[in-house]
Amino acid sequence: MEKIDQIQSRILDLPSLNRMLAIWRFRGEKIVFTNGCFDILHPGHIEYLSKAADLGDVLIIGLNSDESVRRLKGENRPVNSETARAQVLASLRFVTAVVLFGEDTPYELIRTVQPDVLVKGGDYTAEEIVGNDIVTASGGQVVILGFLPGYSTSHLIRKIREQ
Repeated sequence: MEKIDQIQSRILDLPSLNRMLAIWRFRGEKIVFTNGCFDILHPGHIEYLSKAADLGDVLIIGLNSDESVRRLKGENRPVNSETARAQVLASLRFVTAVVLFGEDTPYELIRTVQPDVLVKGGDYTAEEIVGNDIVTASGGQVVILGFLPGYSTSHLIRKIREQ
């Protein structure tokens, strides 16, 4: 299998995700879930995602669709298409799967995944994290990771526009 095919195979639709979830659960693997727009991947994202991956055996990223990003971030976003963003994320060796979602929050996707660990960035409290109720009700863990100072997609975009 060519490398690009390996990358593409990590971008899953819901039926494929459900099949893989059954396999991972059968193997007893610890499933970690996080989500975001990941519009322009930067070192802050890499540190955050690698730390999330360290918390289990499988890292699933819920990726906001283009339409969802526009609703959340404005008409000028995303900078990169959902296809491009998914491919970049799926190319990271510690990412197991990338799944697109079109809603404003990943609540239904989290209900489907039922992760052992739900991870979000340090700008949230546990109570504010979407899916916290689902994960804690099933005995899972919610983890908040700090940010790498100086990195923000919105900040990078503002910096480019000011030039």
